[in-house]
Amino acid sequence: MSARDRRFAGTTVVVTGAGSGIGAQTVRRFAAEGAAVVVADINVPAAQAVAASIPGALAVEVDVTRRSSLKAMVTATEMEFGGIDVLINNALSCSESPFLAMGDAEILQDFAVNAMGPFMACQEAIPAMVARGGGVILNVASVNALASFGNVAYSAAKAALISLTHSIAFEFGGQGIRCNAVAPGTVDTEHWAPRLARDPHLFERAARWYPTGRVGNTDDIANALLFLASSEAAWINGATLPVEGGLLSGNLGLSRELAGDDEPQ
Repeated sequence: MSARDRRFAGTTVVVTGAGSGIGAQTVRRFAAEGAAVVVADINVPAAQAVAASIPGALAVEVDVTRRSSLKAMVTATEMEFGGIDVLINNALSCSESPFLAMGDAEILQDFAVNAMGPFMACQEAIPAMVARGGGVILNVASVNALASFGNVAYSAAKAALISLTHSIAFEFGGQGIRCNAVAPGTVDTEHWAPRLARDPHLFERAARWYPTGRVGNTDDIANALLFLASSEAAWINGATLPVEGGLLSGNLGLSRELAGDDEPQ
């Protein structure tokens, strides 16, 4: 086993929304490189199932919309592992209703999970990180925060999460805390299962808009998160890293129309 395979040895990593998708693969990858991991999710059986596949992992129930639940997550982590080195705010809520049809409950839920939850999680975790000598906070945002792709409340909340990333990096960088975000594009996870059941060719059509010719997978995002958490990213702070196969680099639809082609160039 190489030194790189153990680059997170002695590190404790907490991931919210880790019972499935990006979060589940991220905790597996950190654990494979030596980290002690906390699998935090509101879905307890899902968190326990992921933790059961990782030696020494701790499953924790967390509702990121409740401060008391986040406080309990931090306390449980400190009791089990002695502190927190990396916090990854990954839990998500994404309402599907059109803008004018979106009710208050949907709007509030998307903001509560995607923006307020990370805000409170950082408030609870940062004192523990400072006491430990520093740490890393990573926020899983979205390309929806950087351009319009629908899901308006989700998108606005993810934009707020990027702003929070800047603020934490600015305020706590001098205390040894780095804070960065990733902005994934379309990623093949369980989140899409209901849509795929109705439209099995969804990803095939979506792939035509990506210059790389495919949608993302959970390892694409986990790779970025592991890099940003590592010492290799020691001078990266307050950044948002798009992980989206080039989606934001140009408009393939317009390019196709101008070229008179049916397929992307």
